[in-house]
Amino acid sequence: MNLSELSNGNEGVIVKVKGHGAFRKRITEMGFVKGKKITVVKNAPLKDPIEYQILDYKVSLRKSEAKLIEVVTVDEAKNIADLSYQGTISDDILKQSANKKHRNINIVLVGNPNCGKTTLFNYASGAKEHVGNYSGVTVDSKAATFNHKGYQFNIIDLPGTYSISAYSPEEKFVREYITNENPDIVVNVLDSSNLERNLFLTTQLIDLDIKVVVALNMFDEMQRRGDRLNYEQLGGMLGIPFVPTVSSRGKGVTELFDKLIDVYEDRDPVVRHIHINYGKPIESAIEVLDRMFAKVGGIANRISPRYLAIKALEKDKQLFEYMRANAQQYQQIIDETEIQTAKIEKQSLEDSESVFIDARYGFVAGALKETFKENPQTRRRRTDSIDNIITHRLFGFPIFIFFMWLMFQTTFKLGEYPMNWIETGVAYLSDFVSNVMPDGSLKHLLVDGVIGGVGGVIVFLPNILILFFFISFMEDTGYMARAAFIMDKLMHKMGLHGKSFIPLVMGFGCNVPAVMASRTIENRNNRLLTMLINPFMSCSARLPVYILIIGAIFPENAGTMLFMIYGIGILLAVIIARLFKRFIFKHDEVPFVMELPPYRIPTIKNTIRHMWNKGAEYLKKMGGIILVASIIIWFLSYYPQNANYSEDFDAKIEQLNTEYAPLIATSEAPVKQHYQKVLQEKTDSIELIKKGEHQSNTYIGRLGQTIEPVIKPLGFDWKMGVSLITGIAAKEIVISTMAVIYHSDDDTEDSKQLIAQIRDEKHPDGRPVFNKVTAFGFMVFILIYFPCIAVIAAIRKESGSWKWAIFTIVYTTGLAWILAFAVNQVGSLML
Repeated sequence: MNLSELSNGNEGVIVKVKGHGAFRKRITEMGFVKGKKITVVKNAPLKDPIEYQILDYKVSLRKSEAKLIEVVTVDEAKNIADLSYQGTISDDILKQSANKKHRNINIVLVGNPNCGKTTLFNYASGAKEHVGNYSGVTVDSKAATFNHKGYQFNIIDLPGTYSISAYSPEEKFVREYITNENPDIVVNVLDSSNLERNLFLTTQLIDLDIKVVVALNMFDEMQRRGDRLNYEQLGGMLGIPFVPTVSSRGKGVTELFDKLIDVYEDRDPVVRHIHINYGKPIESAIEVLDRMFAKVGGIANRISPRYLAIKALEKDKQLFEYMRANAQQYQQIIDETEIQTAKIEKQSLEDSESVFIDARYGFVAGALKETFKENPQTRRRRTDSIDNIITHRLFGFPIFIFFMWLMFQTTFKLGEYPMNWIETGVAYLSDFVSNVMPDGSLKHLLVDGVIGGVGGVIVFLPNILILFFFISFMEDTGYMARAAFIMDKLMHKMGLHGKSFIPLVMGFGCNVPAVMASRTIENRNNRLLTMLINPFMSCSARLPVYILIIGAIFPENAGTMLFMIYGIGILLAVIIARLFKRFIFKHDEVPFVMELPPYRIPTIKNTIRHMWNKGAEYLKKMGGIILVASIIIWFLSYYPQNANYSEDFDAKIEQLNTEYAPLIATSEAPVKQHYQKVLQEKTDSIELIKKGEHQSNTYIGRLGQTIEPVIKPLGFDWKMGVSLITGIAAKEIVISTMAVIYHSDDDTEDSKQLIAQIRDEKHPDGRPVFNKVTAFGFMVFILIYFPCIAVIAAIRKESGSWKWAIFTIVYTTGLAWILAFAVNQVGSLML
C-alpha cells in the first residue's frame, strides 16, 4: 500500500521510498526511512496536501509525493505476521511486518528482441510464456512470482525493445512502465553475441538513474566464438553488476538472483550511479535543464531530472505533450529547451537527437574497447552459410513456398492417423452411451449434443498440434525473420511494411496474438492495415472446417486444396492491402529496419511446450464455449418435438409395407431382394422428407429458414447458414454445430462419421447439398467472413477505436458473400 492511500488516523510503517533526486534526498533526511512508524493526522480541506506525524513531529506531503512511499498497515501486518488473535498490534510487530514486506522485490526484465529475456523469465519463474527467435513475441507485460532465499520476487517481463525513445508502441509501453511503476531493480538482459547494439539500451537505463543489473545472456555463444569480455571491469565502469547467464539451460540464473538481493539491500560494491558524458556543450545544457526540472518538482520527483533534461533536448514528443498540457509549470523549461537545443544543433550541425545517439554509441564503443577482445581468427559463421541458401535471390522464394506447402500437406496427411484414432474413440464412446442408456431426451443430449458436438471438434487436435509445431519451428530457428526479409519487396508492393509479415504468419496460428503482434510496427497506418487484413490468414480454428469439407468432397487432392484455400487468403490480403493503401491509408512508407537474428537450434522442451500450450487452449475451448454451444445447438435442433407435418408420413410408410409384404413373401430369392431394396429406398426417401420437415420446424430450423433467402444465392442451405452464425463466437463451433445438426439425421445405433454424413447429405429432391462448387464456396466464406469475437475485441483494443472493429465485421462479411456468390455462379456454369 502507498502512504497516500491511508485514511485519517491510520498508521503504518515505511517499507521503502521510491523517487529520485532532491525529493528522495529531502524525504529520507526527514526520517522517511524503512521501519519508521508514520500516522495520518489530517487531510487539507481540498484533500491535498496531507499532514503526517513521524519521529514525534508533523510534516505535510502532497498526494503525488506520498504515492512514492510504500507502507505496511495494521491489517496487512496481521496477515503478514499470520496472527490468530484480534488484539492490539505492537510497534515491534508492525516493524517486523514491514521488514517482511521489504523482502518483496519488484523486478522488470528489459532487453532487445531475441536476447532470451522471456526464456529467462520462464526458467526463473516456472512460467510457460511463448518464446521465439524473432522480434515481437512479447507484446504485453507478463507477471510471475517466486521465492528465493527468503525473498519474494515479483517479476514482470516487458516487451523486447531496442530503445526507450517512445517511437513504437512497445518502446512507449516499456518506458511508461518503468517510470510509472518504479520497480526496485531493472534486469537488463543482453545478447552476448551483439554487445554494442544491446548496450545502447543500457545507456538509456543509466540516464534514468535506477538500479540495474545486467544478465549477460547467451554467454556460451560468445565463448564458442572465442571472444573474450572482462565483464567485471565493464560492470565497474558502468556502475552496474554483470552476471553471465545461459537462460535456455538455466546457467547463471541462481547467481543472477543472488546478485539482485545484494543490489536490493545495497550490499553490492559495484553499484553506483554514473553520468554518461555527452560533451561540454551538451552537458552545459543538461545542467541548466536539470536544475529547472528539480526546482519545479512534479514528475521530477519520480523520474530523474537529468533524464528529463536529456529527453527534452532530444525533443521527446511524449515529454513535450506533458509539459504543454501543464504549461503553467513548465513553460519556462519549454522556452529554455528550445534555446539550448538550437545552440547544440548550431554547434554540431546535426539534429540534437542524432547527437545524443552518436554520443551513446561512442560511449559504448569506448567501454568495449577497454573490456572486449574479439577472436582475431575470422571464421565463416554458420548463420551466413545458411543465409546464402535460404535468402538466395533465386532459391529463397521456392524454398519458402515449398516450406509452406510442406506445412499444410503434413498437417493433413500426418494428422490423418491420430485423427482416425480419436474418431474411433469418439464413435466407441457414442455407441457405448447409446447402448446403455434408455431412449429419451437425456440420451439424445449426451450422444448428439455433448459427444457429437465436442467429439466432432476434438478429432482435429492432432492437426492443430502439427500446424503449431511448424510455426514454432519457424519462430525458434530464426527463419521467421528471414521470411520477412524475403517477402519485404512483395509486402512493399502490397502497400505493407516488411514487419507486417510476421503478424500475418502468426495469424495462421491464431489471429488474436497476431493482431497484438502488430504493435511492433512503428507506423500507425501500417499497423492498422496489418490488423485489418490479418483475418484473411486462416487461423487454426478454421483448419478443422477445411479438413472436414476437404475430406468429404476433395479427398483425392486434400493437401493441394488446403494449400489453395490458404493461398486464396494470402492473395486476398494482397489485393485488399493494395486497395486500402490506395484509398484509405495514403501516407508514405517507413523504412524497413528489422533484425535478422542468428540461426539457433530450437530446444525440444520449448517446441513441445509451445505445442502443448496451444493444444491446452484448444482443449479448454472443448470444455468451455464449445460444450455450452453444442448443448444450446442440440436444444434448438431437438425441440419442439410436436412438429406439424404436411402429410402423414408414418401412414405412407405403413402403406408401403402393406403393399410390399405379400410380394416379398411370395417371391424367389433374387426377386425378393429386389423388392426389399426398392422398399428400403422408398422408405428412406419418406423418412428423409419427414426428418427434413421436423428439423425445419425446430427452433434452429426456423432460424435457418429466416436467413436462408440471404444465403440461398450462394448455394447454401439453412443448416450451413446456422453453422456460419454460430461460428461468429468461435470458428471451431462451426464443426460442433454441423456435428449436432447432421447427427440428428441419423438415429441408428451405428452412427455414420461426420465426413460421411456431409458427403451423403441430400436436398429433399435428392440433389447432394455439398457438391464441389458448394463445398468450395462454403470454405471461401469461412475463410473471409466475420472474424471471431475475440479477434474483433483485439482489433478494438489495438486500434483504440470501435470504428475499425465494426469496419472489419462489415467488410469481411460483405466480401465473403460476394466471393461465395461468384464461386457458385461461375462454378454452376462450368459444371
